[in-house]
Formats: sequence, C-alpha cells, structure tokens
Amino acid sequence: MNLSVIIPVYNEKNTIREIVRRVQDTRLATEIVIVDDGSRDGTRDILAELHGQGGVRVILHEKNAGKGAAVRTGIQSAAGEVLLIQDADLEYDPREYAGLLKPIEEGVADVVYGSRFLGAPHRAILFWNMVANKLLTLMTNILYNNILTDMETGYKVFRKEVVQDMKLRANRFDFEPEFTAKILKRNVRVYEVPISFNPREYSEGKKIGLRDAFEAVWALFKYRLID
Repeated sequence: MNLSVIIPVYNEKNTIREIVRRVQDTRLATEIVIVDDGSRDGTRDILAELHGQGGVRVILHEKNAGKGAAVRTGIQSAAGEVLLIQDADLEYDPREYAGLLKPIEEGVADVVYGSRFLGAPHRAILFWNMVANKLLTLMTNILYNNILTDMETGYKVFRKEVVQDMKLRANRFDFEPEFTAKILKRNVRVYEVPISFNPREYSEGKKIGLRDAFEAVWALFKYRLID
C-alpha cells in the first residue's frame, strides 16, 4: 500500500522537525503531506527547508482557516491509497502506525481509529477533556448506532476511495464529528486499535474549547440528517 501521512500545521516551530523525523523513521510513509495553515511563528521557514526531503511535500494556506480546512486540503492533495492524519504536536506517536495499518492491510477494515481509551499507556492528565471526549463519543454512538470509544481521536486512517466523493465542509475542530458521522452513515468497516497518548498541558498547546464542543454537538446532529 502507498501511505500518505497528512500533517496539518499551525504555529508548530518547536515540534515540526521532530514529528517529521519520527514519521520518516517508521519507513512506512510514501509521502508526507504537510499543510501549513497560515503559521506566523517561523514554522514556514522550517518547512521551506523540509520540502522535498524524504518524501515531504508542503502546501501553504495564505490565511489561517482551521485544522479541518488543512486536513481537507491534505486529503484532496494526497496521492496514497491509504491516508493517515498525524497531528504535529507530538501527542500521537508514529510508532503506532504498524498497528493502525494492520486491519486495513489484512483486508478487514476500510477505516481505523486509534483509541486513547482502550488501555494503552498514556499520560494521566486533563480529566475534564477526557469527560468531554467521552460524552461526544457517547452522543455519536447513540445517533449513529455504533460502539466507538474515541470519536475525537486525532489518529484516523482510511482508504482514500472511502472519502473520494465525500463532501467534507468542516474548517475547525468539527472535522472529527463530521468525518465520523459521514463514515458511519456509509456503513464502511471501522476498526479501533489502542494507541498510547502523551497530551500537552493547556498552556503548551491548542486545545478544544467550549465553542468547539458546541460545534461538535451541532455537527453530530446536523450530519445525522444531511450529507
């Protein structure tokens, strides 16, 4: 399989080199598509150096449009048969790729979610963030008759053909519920595998806020009724 790793980036000068190195070290990615969403902290200078090295391809958004917009650009631009979304902040470990890809390689899944709540090692932190994630996942399961444990996970892996004709609209963090809703409505084979997780403190990075939570709830209800 040809694997495209999509990395949405916004102001990640302190971690972008390291996450690219970790992805390259897996030797599993055919290409690494980095979509910079209007960074202003010097990230773009680093990306200019990385472009063209070890399968790295950089795409620039002139203005900040949101994580969802960056991921959508990455999906549209990726050439691989299988796409994997990788955050740039080092919370998710590329050493998990082999486990994430296995259900697709074995032909038993079309989409794989890396779940932070299936017992793998993780840093003990952010209780209320966990509660919010579990409530959103519960709502997803009720509305779409499923048994996911981690709808909001950043590790989503899928065959490109599954989303080839899918109309994705989300620009912000509502990408996760929109993508999940539309995947579940298509009745494709979805697997979850446990992943380790090392979350940053709120002071260290960008976290989902109250506005994002309300947008996620609205997205879950909205896409239950429309495509």
